[in-house]
Amino acid sequence: MEFKHIPVLLEDCIQGLAIQANGIYVDGTLGGAGHSKVILSHLSKDGLLIGIDRDTEALAAAKQTLQDFPNVQYVHGNHDEIKQILANLKIEKVDGILLDLGVSSYQLDEKERGFSYLGENELDMRMDKTQEKDAKQVVNTYSEEELAEILFTYGEEKFARNIARNICKRRAEKEIETTKELVEIIEKSIPKAKQKDGHPAKRTFQAIRIEVNDEIRPLKNTIRDCIEVLKEKGRLCVITFHSLEDRAVKDVFSEAQGKCTCPKDLPYCVCGAKSLGKMVNRKPIIASEKEMQENARSKSAKLRIFEKGNAEEKR
Repeated sequence: MEFKHIPVLLEDCIQGLAIQANGIYVDGTLGGAGHSKVILSHLSKDGLLIGIDRDTEALAAAKQTLQDFPNVQYVHGNHDEIKQILANLKIEKVDGILLDLGVSSYQLDEKERGFSYLGENELDMRMDKTQEKDAKQVVNTYSEEELAEILFTYGEEKFARNIARNICKRRAEKEIETTKELVEIIEKSIPKAKQKDGHPAKRTFQAIRIEVNDEIRPLKNTIRDCIEVLKEKGRLCVITFHSLEDRAVKDVFSEAQGKCTCPKDLPYCVCGAKSLGKMVNRKPIIASEKEMQENARSKSAKLRIFEKGNAEEKR
């Protein structure tokens, strides 16, 4: 089945990748294949796109969307394992990598997946439906303290403690099974006067989704691995939708760019700082007003780009 998908920051990503017609590129979050379709249109028959997604349904849909392109290698997996995935394909280095983090439009559109706080569906939120942990398990088995910490850290939810407390009260009477039940608990936990900034369940659903899919913890190592597998002059483009994600990407890019910490009066570097390349854009690229109006998902999107270079002492 093919589904509608509006790729975020599309032109900025294509420019950022600086695509070579015969290059090897990785879309580590294939999703709706919106970005991949345009990447492929820039490749010759000698070029190759590796599309990775942990969602088997998204992979099946992407295969249909990209059926006219023979030079695609589909991989059911997680971009956190990019080094192993490339090793399995006997590919050492690539010319570019795109990571479009967060939940895909496809997953949001599939209501029964439980990502949306609208309607009544089973609590799931798994990007990879083969994994065991789902939202129902998190909501019904995590301690009150664990829930509050997750909601505050991953959702920046000011009423995290109220919500966690009321979740535990409700589940003591009956297991919480649906998105509607969880939304009702959240709405009762936040004062009406504070429910004006978007849907009151938005931050809690985001936090639980991040926990279910372990989206934050491995991210820094994933970015380091992506830089490692780039060829010289290869580009890494990362789109984030959450401040924690953006901060992690920014930190690793800064670390990879390298910064000498030696006193300026020393004649040479002794701190051992190395540069693996450069940040193409100092500040993150954000969507234009026009794109924000046409695609609501782009409103919180930030794009950062890194170009691989020869490792050298930074002084």
